[in-house]
Amino acid sequence: MEKLVIKGPTPLKGEVTINGAKNAAVAILPATLLINGSCTIENLPNISDIKISCEILEKLGAKIKWNTKNSITIDTSNLSTTTAPLDLTSKFRASYYVIGAMLGRKGEIEVGMPGGCKLGARPIDQHIKGFESLGATITTEKGTIYAKAQKLTGAPIYMDVVSVGATINVMLASVLAEGTTVIDNAAKEPHIVDVANFLNTMGADIRGAGTDVIKINGVKKLNGNATYSVVPDQIEAGTFMLAAVATKGDIVIKNCITKHLESITAKIIEVGGNVEDNIDSIHVWCDKRPHKATIKTLPYPGFPTDLQPQMGVVLSLANGNSIIHESIWDSRFQYTEELNKMGAKITAQGKTAFFEGVKKLTGSPVYSSDLRAGAALVIAGISADGITEVYNLEHIDRGYENIEEKFRKLGANIKRINE
Repeated sequence: MEKLVIKGPTPLKGEVTINGAKNAAVAILPATLLINGSCTIENLPNISDIKISCEILEKLGAKIKWNTKNSITIDTSNLSTTTAPLDLTSKFRASYYVIGAMLGRKGEIEVGMPGGCKLGARPIDQHIKGFESLGATITTEKGTIYAKAQKLTGAPIYMDVVSVGATINVMLASVLAEGTTVIDNAAKEPHIVDVANFLNTMGADIRGAGTDVIKINGVKKLNGNATYSVVPDQIEAGTFMLAAVATKGDIVIKNCITKHLESITAKIIEVGGNVEDNIDSIHVWCDKRPHKATIKTLPYPGFPTDLQPQMGVVLSLANGNSIIHESIWDSRFQYTEELNKMGAKITAQGKTAFFEGVKKLTGSPVYSSDLRAGAALVIAGISADGITEVYNLEHIDRGYENIEEKFRKLGANIKRINE
């Protein structure tokens, strides 16, 4: 079993470069299934979710060549099956994008129910509603999803709830459909824009991504033979921004789009941190104990649910009582039990957590329950007095490339040990 051993406290100082966005990359890779040809994708994060995505595509018949650890050329000309490997698709949430892409390209797909972080109920009813509106038949049986369509036809689709996954999946299924699809009440996250930009680069006709109405005019084929670079990771950038505040550090975060970070920037300033926006980099520093705050997670451009646990570490150390309202997922406060082992005073009730700020945290063995909880516990360990051991690293490795190496370059005393 692997663990991270962290000795704190350390104020983080220096520069860190952000990788490509996990949430964009795990959708762009399945999107290549719509191309009857090849393309090159650059700035891919080298993380476990990407490696599993590539395995799934290879099982479907794609040929993948790794140019560097962050760049691949993928040829999806000769897909050999419409059955995705159930053992792989059940490992992570974004495997459901294979459904939309394969419906568009082949008119059928068999795939395992998606897995991923256990954050409470994560239904895919909006995905299914969208596919059915386009003319597909969807059945689920014994943990397997069967999707089939004689022909996909564009249609108006209203999302009952704002869903990133459903917005992207319906977009994928619509690209090669006959006629025009309009997605109303669409999600607006940066990675949705990135997936649309990728598809448009390959010959799709998608308009309005980044707004709540997306219009997709179906095309006969996607051309490929192009190179696309994945957008920088908003959540990784936000993680390091909040790490600077929690550790009373001074960090320059390079290769980021500061426009995507405005909700995080606003909250960091509110709790007493300092932020300097340099367009493609952002400088964050804090030399005092944070102030209390109230946070409510919301779809973009609101405060991201994927940065809620990291913000929870900041508020654990804040001067005063803070509240976080989680409006996206039911079970995102599992990390608070681990922070309480370190001396935090947090009471979580349903989708709300109350933080009574403490002056310091103390090192302890802690267990990551999901990807972002893991990142939060690493930040907590760097902030805390003494030794912290973080377990269940497979969660962290799903979304952060070389997390310990990046923190080490910022001065953290952190190492990965195989017990």
